[in-house]
Amino acid sequence: MVKDFLDALMHYGINVVIDVRSQPYSANYSGYNRENIEQALKRKGIHYRNYAREFGARQTDLRFFSPEGYLDFELFSESPNFIRGTDNLKSSMAQGYSVALMCAEKNPATCHRSIMVSRVFYGNGYNVNHILADGGIETQSDIESQLLDRYFPYRQQLTLFGEEDQDFLIASAYKKRNAEIGYRIGEDNHEFIHDWVHEKKRTSIF
Repeated sequence: MVKDFLDALMHYGINVVIDVRSQPYSANYSGYNRENIEQALKRKGIHYRNYAREFGARQTDLRFFSPEGYLDFELFSESPNFIRGTDNLKSSMAQGYSVALMCAEKNPATCHRSIMVSRVFYGNGYNVNHILADGGIETQSDIESQLLDRYFPYRQQLTLFGEEDQDFLIASAYKKRNAEIGYRIGEDNHEFIHDWVHEKKRTSIF
């Protein structure tokens, strides 16, 4: 399993892995324990960093939790820790590094790395590609389409539907997904996957 993970990173030219797991250890997948995966990546010439404080889902500062008790992704994305993390990655990408985010959820549409972290990069004009378990790719635009289909399946029936309406619906869909998957104290995750964020600017939104 680790070999497949490394092969995918090499295939897509990744040279920096940002581990966004708040607890980078697993009883079931010891190969992905922090020390083990860091060494495996190093042997491939790939840098490893853990960004639990900057991008982890399991934040503990209650200032960033919603009244309903889950981590508010939009609120936390304005925190000093999160901003420091994004600034660091932007600097790395400006130097030519290709960065992947590694987390503990197989499906990017149900993981905070796409609903919280990747959303911010995408909104700032970065290409975001989610590397799937089979080695395929989903874009952040694909994720947004999935969210719209899930929460607003009849949106095309709106008589005044336009770009501004779609932006509003996308923002609303992110909020709804946040409410479903946002961390509540005591929750756990189990699998591993990675997202590819790279510097080339996108030229259109679709």
